[in-house]
Amino acid sequence: MRVFLFTASLLLLLSSFSAAADVDAVQATIDKNPVMVDEAIRLTVTAQGSADRDAFDSSALLKDFVVGRTSVSSQTSIVNFDTTRTTTWTTTLFPRAEGTFTIPAFTIEGKKTSPIAVDVIPVQSSSKVARDYFVTTDIDLKNAYLNQQLLYTVKLHLASSIERGSLQSPEMPNADIRQLGDDKQYTDIINGRRYQVIERRFAIVPQSSGEFTIRGPIFSGEVMATNTTQRFGFFNRTQQVSRVGPDITVTIKPIPSNIDYPWLPSEMVRIDEEWPQGETFTVGEPVTRVVTLTAIGVVEEQLPDIPEFYPPNFKLYPDQSTTTTVEKDNALIAQRTTSLALIPTKSGDMVLPEVTIPWFNTLTEQTEYATLPARTVSIAPANATNSATTPMTGDNQSEIERPTNEGERLPQADAQPHEDKAQKAPPRSITWLFIGLWVITLVGWLATYIVLKRRAKHQMASAPPSLPDSEKKAFSALKNALGRNDTSEITPALQNWMATLYPQQKGTLSPRSFPETKDIQGPYDELLRAKFSQVNGSWNKEALNSAVDNARKKWLNRLKQGEVTLSPLYPDK
Repeated sequence: MRVFLFTASLLLLLSSFSAAADVDAVQATIDKNPVMVDEAIRLTVTAQGSADRDAFDSSALLKDFVVGRTSVSSQTSIVNFDTTRTTTWTTTLFPRAEGTFTIPAFTIEGKKTSPIAVDVIPVQSSSKVARDYFVTTDIDLKNAYLNQQLLYTVKLHLASSIERGSLQSPEMPNADIRQLGDDKQYTDIINGRRYQVIERRFAIVPQSSGEFTIRGPIFSGEVMATNTTQRFGFFNRTQQVSRVGPDITVTIKPIPSNIDYPWLPSEMVRIDEEWPQGETFTVGEPVTRVVTLTAIGVVEEQLPDIPEFYPPNFKLYPDQSTTTTVEKDNALIAQRTTSLALIPTKSGDMVLPEVTIPWFNTLTEQTEYATLPARTVSIAPANATNSATTPMTGDNQSEIERPTNEGERLPQADAQPHEDKAQKAPPRSITWLFIGLWVITLVGWLATYIVLKRRAKHQMASAPPSLPDSEKKAFSALKNALGRNDTSEITPALQNWMATLYPQQKGTLSPRSFPETKDIQGPYDELLRAKFSQVNGSWNKEALNSAVDNARKKWLNRLKQGEVTLSPLYPDK
């Protein structure tokens, strides 16, 4: 009997693996209809028969719904030696607008489902409708400028406690989105019903102009199932809850056409300095000056370089500037800090020029200036050092320069040393011999120096000029950015490359300021207009590529001739 049962089971198992992988029927259902605009729909597609787990494609739903994660399950049952297989796909859909939408028919291995019409109705605010969970969204500005911070607020309303849950971040194309601070929790009464509210705030900084839709965040959680008598500790029944926040449309304006400085939109920009106590310094003694640029509502990547102009009577030793972005009072605060060691080389009163940074006030829509006023400092001479020779005392002087009367003899003790020195002096022939050898050696050294100098000059004239590895890497990065047509990387790559050619220049370098790179300015301006225009503009990549190559050739030629010209640190006024 046991052998018979084992044989039957084995045959049944083999028959289940050899069954044809055919699908008899396919059915699609949804869990609710109609559905409110912020609720989720659970779409279930069931295939009767053996189906491939990857046969379901949800891409057709993306036109009218936000499609969540799809789960797949398979089940095999055997009744009276009849094997039945079922494959089920479950997907969560979030409608994004009100109206009537159609879930299209799906084809699973030759079998089709029937299309389903879904009615999406507005969110019901009536107290008769029990809304245990919902999400609201809000934004402080619906019309803003490029790179201007938007304050986005999400509130999750809970009428009862949840077992677990998660709230996603909002989504907006071409934008930097960061959460501000920690969540706030409090209670509120809406339509006579008490809710626990979880509030979360985000800073949204748009990176391109145009009209955009901020997709509301999605909340997914598990709550205790209602109307159930099952109470077995950890085995209590739960149900899945999903809600989505309303979308918000914003209009982002481009940079105004009259802006000719690095774009910095903010509500407040200021520049400060940390300076040693007092304003009197000493020649040769270093002094450290720390300058900090602070802007509200921007990220650190938007901060411009701080100009550094100093009189020529200072040696400058700058440190690497640091940038950071912090969150305070529902706003992003970006800071750039530069530290510079100054060593005065000349005494007197020196004037440190004014430092000015233009910025765009988003409240008044006017250009304003953050200014560090000019400062006059007094530089004292260096401390006098002790002389290497000791001055003669009065006694020594009288002893050496004491006059003698005519005919007076000096004491014998005074005359003896002179006689000893005369006897010990070397013969003049030996002296002239050493002088001749010294002259011959000097002439030989001079001749060798002239020959080596001419040879080195000839080699330098015949050898092509070479630039440091930093320039080669910077130039390669610029060419790669141009090759990828990546407008967001071209500007920093161009600045980095020019900084290797003109290391004495500080701050943002303009191509038009240098004779070798002035031809880059035209194609580069065309790139900036295309990047920041409200409509998608075009620019001539080949022209900018050619201008960069020609600028480098000019630099190499002038370097070879020793005629590289740098812009003066203090241009004539």
